[in-house]
Amino acid sequence: MPNVLLTRAAVPVLTLALAGTAATPADAVGARAVDRGHDRTITFRTGHDGEVLAAVTAAAPGVSWAVQGRESAVLSLFVDGRYATDDVVPAAFPIKREFALGRLRAGRHTLRLRLAADRSFGRTVRVSGVAFRTVAAGSPAYTDLAHAPVLYGRNGTGSTSTGPFQNAATDTPLVAWHEDVPAATPGHRLLTYSYIWSNEDGGTSTPQLMARWGRTTDIEWIYQVEVDAHGRRVPGTAVFQAPNHVTQPFAGTYEGDHPLLQTCTLNNNICDKVDDPMRFSLSTAQTLDATTEAREQIMDRNPWTYWVAAAEAHREGRVAADPPTTSQTLIADPRDYLYLVVRKQTIDPPNGTDWVGLSIGVRLKGDPTLYRSDHLFPDRSINRDLPAATTVQLPPGTKPSDVAEIIGIRVPATSTDTGATIKVQAINRAFFLGQDDQPGASFVSGPTPATLTQQDPTAVLYTAAISAR
Repeated sequence: MPNVLLTRAAVPVLTLALAGTAATPADAVGARAVDRGHDRTITFRTGHDGEVLAAVTAAAPGVSWAVQGRESAVLSLFVDGRYATDDVVPAAFPIKREFALGRLRAGRHTLRLRLAADRSFGRTVRVSGVAFRTVAAGSPAYTDLAHAPVLYGRNGTGSTSTGPFQNAATDTPLVAWHEDVPAATPGHRLLTYSYIWSNEDGGTSTPQLMARWGRTTDIEWIYQVEVDAHGRRVPGTAVFQAPNHVTQPFAGTYEGDHPLLQTCTLNNNICDKVDDPMRFSLSTAQTLDATTEAREQIMDRNPWTYWVAAAEAHREGRVAADPPTTSQTLIADPRDYLYLVVRKQTIDPPNGTDWVGLSIGVRLKGDPTLYRSDHLFPDRSINRDLPAATTVQLPPGTKPSDVAEIIGIRVPATSTDTGATIKVQAINRAFFLGQDDQPGASFVSGPTPATLTQQDPTAVLYTAAISAR
């Protein structure tokens, strides 16, 4: 069995954060190799009954998600002897991720770390930090975590299958979050859980993903349930996003209140029967306000996800130098794009297929070209009125200081123009990826009021400040 190296320098102290208390030290992990048959065990204590989360910082020397055959090393986590989750470690640099260990009683527990040799390309994992926190039973945050799904890996059949352990090398789950909003019944809440995968091997093409969604990852809600005022599941309300994006009643198995689901299609739709050996119990503690934030902003809070997405796009041959704008499969280097989130509202939206979308244009200083997010394909414009991400391909090496204008463009999706009006409200953020394929600082953020009509279909949303001579 390949070695897992846990060094004292990498992990000087493990910290334990208890709900409602200050952090206290847990057992230190010394400089000791973990080889075949010798797992590393960490002891920790919880001061309350509740849902326990573990933040694990890990790196895998010699591994790169960008390189075929060296995609990852997989660390399996066991709590009190129970298999809890896999941590797919895709890089030689440290990545911090939080995992859900399930409901534990107050007291002493053990976390065992094992290099999963049957699903690992890398031979070593270095863990530089593990921190625990408990969300106490009875709190509102506890209810949100108690109903979070556990997601098993993709293990398709026939032409869609490369066998078990697929998610150790492709379309791996990266991060997750939840949304908690009032339900129709007073006192009840509607909980929705979503996951972000590194890509989707089927479904939307990569150029369309960049234009319409502003990333090459795949983001899907996977489970939704209504809970009553006591945090109990309301019978008959649990649903999941089944193949072909169909909302289907959940009829599978629960661990406590955690439903067991599985990725079962090439575009990461879900089934409620599980059979893959890989298990992902990602923390869903993160949340967002879907009325003002795009789902992609969860990626912004976890900037390493952009590196993973870029690495997978390169490895799978989806990236080319200066690809034709007509390409249905290729994109430019992810660093050559401006990444934006835009908020808009469509007035009198039509029914059916005759919708009107929004494209984003960029002009650079000293360059007359209008670079467009949709590449002049109407069906690559943004048609949703939730906060939406998009990208604009620009010449390699473009910097924020090179941007002269950002422009909103009204785009009828078909030859029939319905006359709908688009009101652009704000740009949430605009950034480029750095040399490390992670987001740089946003240089545009705030209200950008503009009205786009059939008669007046464009408006400047941002103009660079002109330096005084």
